[in-house]
Amino acid sequence: MDNLDIEQIVGGNGVILAIAVFVIICIYLGVRIVPQSQKFVIERFGRLRAVLGPGINFIVPFLDRVAHKISILERQLPNATQDAITTDNVLVKVETSVFYRITEPEKTVYRIRDVDGAIATTVAGIVRSEIGKMELDQVQSNRAQLISQVREQVAAMVDDWGIEVTRAEVLDVNLDEATRAAMLQQLNAERARRAQVTEAEGKKRSVELAADADLYAAQQQAKARRVTAEAEAFATSVIAEAIQKNGLEAAQYQVAVRQVEALEAVATGAGKQTVILPANALEAFGDAFRMFKGRA
Repeated sequence: MDNLDIEQIVGGNGVILAIAVFVIICIYLGVRIVPQSQKFVIERFGRLRAVLGPGINFIVPFLDRVAHKISILERQLPNATQDAITTDNVLVKVETSVFYRITEPEKTVYRIRDVDGAIATTVAGIVRSEIGKMELDQVQSNRAQLISQVREQVAAMVDDWGIEVTRAEVLDVNLDEATRAAMLQQLNAERARRAQVTEAEGKKRSVELAADADLYAAQQQAKARRVTAEAEAFATSVIAEAIQKNGLEAAQYQVAVRQVEALEAVATGAGKQTVILPANALEAFGDAFRMFKGRA
């Protein structure tokens, strides 16, 4: 084998080796493996060519290049505090927090430079605008409504940037010292007023209960008098009936019984006393005893 043949063999092997190296380089440059948490933005001669999703992807070597690697994980902006003035001219400091993720990297890359700064500015403007429509009491009591309005407006405004706002929270609403002191005085005055109202209602209720008790006692006394009157009327009717049937003897018997009861009441009085009996007292006792014995 002469030198010419050796040179041809070496030259042929060199060409094959160069072709093999070129193919390996093309494969290396043409195959792109995208992680699950990312998307690749591909450019060709400086223009958007494609957006590669997770997995194995193929591009044209030497013509296409990976211009941007964008994370699609959810992100949180640093907590921000901005001043706002309510409709009743109260200065408040509102602390907000925003979570978002990139859904269309081609819009985010070519339409906005500082994503975090743009979202923070947008949120601050929306918060000031919404609080400017509300009074302080509404801001404190309608926190959920405020959060919902802020989230909806932020989501609508950042949609052109290929961004999805997943959460927008109003963490705290702080007041300046003067307003806080005034609200504390107002709260103390309201508590004092409620205490006075409660005390007045208690006194009123006490008077009402006392009046109800007096009315009940009067009703019971009237009821007792009515029962006594009915009993006396019944006794009178019985006596009248007895007199009608038995004549004068029944009347004399009742008179004698009353005389005996009167004498008994006088004799059982408190203290030492002299009892003066009428002349016919003994006769009254005797008549009553005889009548009672005769009835027995």
